[in-house]
Amino acid sequence: MNSKDPQIQSLRQREAYRSQPDYVTFIPEYTSEGIPESGNEHFLVFESAKGALMAVWTSRNEPMPNIPPGEGPNNHILFSKSLDGGVTWETPKHLAGPRPHEYHSLIANWAFPMVSQTGRIYVLWNQSRGIGGSIYMHTGGMAGRYSDDEGITWSEIQDIPFPNGPLDDPQGKIPPEWIVWQIPTRDLKDRFYVGFSHWVNKTAGYKHPPGRLGWTWLESVVEFMRFENIDNDPEPKDIQVVFRSYGDEALRVPHWRDPLVSVAQEPSLVRLPDQRLFCTMRTNTGYIWYSLSEDDGEHWCMPRPLLDKDFGRPLLQPVGCCPIYDISAGRYLLLYHNNRGNITPLPEEPEETACPRNPAYFALGEFRPKAHQPIWFSKPKVFINIRTEGVDGKPNPTQSIACYTSFTNVQGNRVLWYPDRKYFLLGKRVRDEFLADMQVPD
Repeated sequence: MNSKDPQIQSLRQREAYRSQPDYVTFIPEYTSEGIPESGNEHFLVFESAKGALMAVWTSRNEPMPNIPPGEGPNNHILFSKSLDGGVTWETPKHLAGPRPHEYHSLIANWAFPMVSQTGRIYVLWNQSRGIGGSIYMHTGGMAGRYSDDEGITWSEIQDIPFPNGPLDDPQGKIPPEWIVWQIPTRDLKDRFYVGFSHWVNKTAGYKHPPGRLGWTWLESVVEFMRFENIDNDPEPKDIQVVFRSYGDEALRVPHWRDPLVSVAQEPSLVRLPDQRLFCTMRTNTGYIWYSLSEDDGEHWCMPRPLLDKDFGRPLLQPVGCCPIYDISAGRYLLLYHNNRGNITPLPEEPEETACPRNPAYFALGEFRPKAHQPIWFSKPKVFINIRTEGVDGKPNPTQSIACYTSFTNVQGNRVLWYPDRKYFLLGKRVRDEFLADMQVPD
């Protein structure tokens, strides 16, 4: 039985709608055994200058049986667009990295977009140099290309200056290990600004707590970068990148077994009505943490656990992204999974990361100008749950939902764009009825 078989196609369609989406961007195929022909994540949907919805994401084909270990998967960058508000999407275009079922080219990972004032669309990503650090697909320089015709044609790929920093290999042999995972925002001077995860190189002061070393225990920090000249429409090689809260000033969160080790990743930014920047981040403490900047991202305060209100309860989160999105003046939505991720005191059993990433919850946040923590949150409410009855297929061994998401808020139509099990790419509206009973503490 192959993936074109009607029975398999029917199963694939049922699985794609398990989370009850309102929009379907991409449904890949999988075999009768439930083995994915591709995986899809890091799903960033944005608007073009002419109002089209566009999307970039990282896709992969799992290695074929004859591919040596370490040479797959073949991460690559795909692009698609919709001219009808997300109802239908064009066949994806390949932007960077290996072609499908090609495993010997340098991989491309974790693309993110920026649209200049003239409408030029830049897509930048982590470009492998063929040398791996602690995690191969996080290790690389920066590369990018652009389109001046709404994504129809694209420039040649160019490398962007991205030097090794204080937390990278001091000999310069291993490239930085980093991910930008959200769409850059504009600072008060209209320059693009974004946070990124940065893993510490083993020879640059890297530490890890005692016990078994899993990927969730690798030392990491949160830093920020600003793109100085995107609105001048530079060639990618001429893009000017400036780093902030970098090196010794990076945001650190103590590992739950060893407070001298930091695990802080996947920052997400919103601007408060008083112009401060508010940043949430994932950790492996079992909680979301946050930080504030009072000078437009030049400096950040020491991170602290995110509570539902001042002196309230911490918001629980496994090792998974927990973005915050702006929905209106002084109102926000926090997406998270509302559990600690099965943290155990046994050193031979690191945190679980797959099953705790379902269901996905929203909490409604509101600005509290006089509070110590300036956003207070309602009780969490389930937004997506893929553990439904009567659907059998499992197109991806992970049961995660809404990991590496994006959010559009166009003419009052709020949509969360999300990967389902890092496989299907979908969208779901956040309707007023869903928010109606979510009460934020006074």
